[in-house]
Order: sequence, then structure tokens, then C-alpha cells
Amino acid sequence: MHILIIGAAGMVGRKLTQKLVKDGTVGDQAITRLSLVDVVEPQAPADFTGEVRCITADLSDQGAAETLVESRPDVIYHLAAIVSAEAEQDFEKGYRINLDGTRALFDAIRQEHLRDGYFPRVVFASSIAVVGAPLPFPIPDDFHTTPLTSYGTQKAICELLLADYSRLGFFDGIGIRLPTICIRPGTPNKAASGFFSNILREPLVGKEAILPVPETIRHWHTSPRSAVGFMIHAATLDLQKVGPRRNLSMPGLSATVGEQIEALRRVAGDEAVALIRSEPDEMITRMCESWAPGFDATRARELGFTAETSFDDIIRAHMEDELGARA
Repeated sequence: MHILIIGAAGMVGRKLTQKLVKDGTVGDQAITRLSLVDVVEPQAPADFTGEVRCITADLSDQGAAETLVESRPDVIYHLAAIVSAEAEQDFEKGYRINLDGTRALFDAIRQEHLRDGYFPRVVFASSIAVVGAPLPFPIPDDFHTTPLTSYGTQKAICELLLADYSRLGFFDGIGIRLPTICIRPGTPNKAASGFFSNILREPLVGKEAILPVPETIRHWHTSPRSAVGFMIHAATLDLQKVGPRRNLSMPGLSATVGEQIEALRRVAGDEAVALIRSEPDEMITRMCESWAPGFDATRARELGFTAETSFDDIIRAHMEDELGARA
């Protein structure tokens, strides 16, 4: 089996690659070839015995999608995007990367399909940003997509494209609406939601973290470990069971910032919590108040997608995966 990961140098892309290499299979098929693509060169996994290509490419560049697809991967993971705050600040870049690049990929696959019936599984990383306020809690699976950001709009358009290309039989696509991933390893990125991870990640290693919003802010989360699990399950799922509604809101955990902090206290103690410093930011608070507080996610759960059920578990997963400790 040949797997193409676009966005392989990103956090989810790296962890997905590691998990695929560790497992060695997708479903009952052995992985024999990996194509890892990003705008910066991805690192080749050291312990993979099959063929690996590490490619530096921008999917939105002319001809890039066609070059990637001509190698006929069996599963295509499309994880590449610029994050919410950057897409909002740079309108043209957001639409070029998040929409034009995706359309180019889908159409490159379509052309190969029309040539000789090529029919891959496409797993598209979407976002809960496709919904917008006013929002019920929990948000049902059939809630309308009315995004209130450019990033959410770009993802919603791509969801429609994925469903239409799948309906017409050009590829077998599934869209995974990822919750906010917490705790993200590494250093803060440009995502407006980054503080959700910062207030846990930094105190766990003895560093101060800034909290820009009230503790009453509620949001929808999952761990990097669960996000990778979603992606792998999506590659093997019988999409006849999904039907024409090819985009699914993933399971997650609804929690307030205060509940996150109390989970940190239970796992790491008062000393860790004392490292969180409140610096209110009205702009970030207004943004957060319009974000999804939580989803019902019945369809995804019934289809076998799973996630953590407590923030204690999310924190422990981070400690095990990133800090080499068992909590």
C-alpha cells in the first residue's frame, strides 16, 4: 500500500507518520511506500523498511498536485493548511493554501480517474470552525455550516467539494472535523486557540503560561493521540456506512478553561497551576465566545471513532507521549 501524507511536517502529520510506521499496516494491508509532502522537507522515519519519498512542495503551486497524484497513492491524507489566525490576517494566502490547493488536489485525482479509473481513499482534515454562532450545546450532527471566519469558510467549501467529488465517483472521500487539539507539543503556533494547550504544556515543564480568557470559556478538545486515531480509522472505514454526508464531527471532550486547570491540578499539583498567569485579552475572548462549546458526534461514535472522556486523560497522554512519563 502506498500512502501520501500532505502536510507531513506538521504536528498531526508527524505523529500520523510515526503511528503508521509503527503499525506497519492500514487495515489488513502492509504499507510498502510512503510519500511525505510539505512546504518544508519532512523527515523520513528511521525505522521504515519500505520506500520513502520526502517532498518539498506547495500544493497550491501550478502542477504540484498533478505531480503528487501521478504516483497513484492508495490513501491520500490531506492535512496541509494555514491555521485560523493566519488565514484571517492574510485573506489571499488563506484562500490560496486552504481552498485553491485542495481544489487542485481533488481535480488532479479526478483527471487520473478519468484517464483509467484511479480511485483512492482521500482523508481530509476539516475543522469544527465550519460552524458558527449562535450555537446550541451540544451541537447536533445535522447542524448547518455557517462559519464566521475565513478559515472556517475555506474548510466548509472544501467539505462540499469533497462530498461532490465523492458523489461523482472520482475518489472515496471522508472529511474529519477535528476538535481543537490539546495538548499540542512543541512551541506555540499562530492559532488563536493556542492558549488552550499553552496553559497545560508550559506548567508541566515548569514554565509560566498566559491565560487570555476567563475560566468560564468552554470549548471542544481532543488529544494528538486521538486525532491520529481518527485519521487511521478513516482510511479503513466502509464509507457505504457513511453515506452521502461525507464530513463528520469527531468525538471530543467539552470542557471549560477552569475544568482544564483543575485537571492540571489533579495530575501535576498546585505548583503547576500557580504558573498560569491571567492577562485578559478582549479580542481573543470575543473570538472564543463564538467557538463551538461541544458536539453530539453521534454519527462518528457509531462509526467507531473514539476519543478521551476526561482532561486528566488528555494531560496524561501528553505526559506519556511527549515527556516520557507515566502519570
